[in-house]
Amino acid sequence: MSQKIAFVASDAPIAQDAQAELTARYDNVACDKADVIVALGGDGFMLQTLHDTQELLAPVYGMNCGTVGFLMNEYSPDNLIERLIEAEEEVINPLAMRAENADGEVHHALAINEVSLLRAGPQAATLQISVDGRVRLDELVCDGALLSTPAGSTAYNYSAHGPILPIGSDVLALTAMSAFRPRRWRGALLPKQAVVRFDVLQHKKRPVMADADGRSFPNVVSVEIQSKDDISHRILFDPGHGLEERLIREQFV
Repeated sequence: MSQKIAFVASDAPIAQDAQAELTARYDNVACDKADVIVALGGDGFMLQTLHDTQELLAPVYGMNCGTVGFLMNEYSPDNLIERLIEAEEEVINPLAMRAENADGEVHHALAINEVSLLRAGPQAATLQISVDGRVRLDELVCDGALLSTPAGSTAYNYSAHGPILPIGSDVLALTAMSAFRPRRWRGALLPKQAVVRFDVLQHKKRPVMADADGRSFPNVVSVEIQSKDDISHRILFDPGHGLEERLIREQFV
């Protein structure tokens, strides 16, 4: 079976070398002409590739030329066509963020892993949290808070002691970073359809930035987040090494 492959690579020398080797062996087409896109780099580059190609139908198969590589497969130049044919597909939906800053400017961004709010000064942030229009927490004093998808639950969310979510579960993880009040509040599990809103209290004294998969917006006063189910990212994994298996394995190390 012949497949048209588009190879994309991060700026890292090891990824650039891999792209040159694979292109010489398997040819290379433009992403909009490809049956499958092969991303060479680390998890950050994989997220970038998924965002850049979200309008295309081709799935993305990552090969690790970075460090952790949670979203990637093992790098090998051999038997690539066979690996692509046998690969298993996972479909994930991103979060849509609407952030308004103190000047009234509104910014929109998508996040495959998480949307996070982080203090931008020496004092803790004070956040009010609403779910589906109802205030659920009047005041969270913390270093920050995030809303994570299942795909991103082993990333920043897990580092902040949030739960690992099974892929395919219709839930999102709301997790606090270094919560001071309520003392040791660790967050909540919310339905995937929930609309979550953060209002920044005392934003002049306690400035906050919002971040969506590495895209940062300073001095926000409110952030609204919901799952974007009309956008689907297709990711390919070698058999037995998909996201479901990785999420389970991560909990036993």
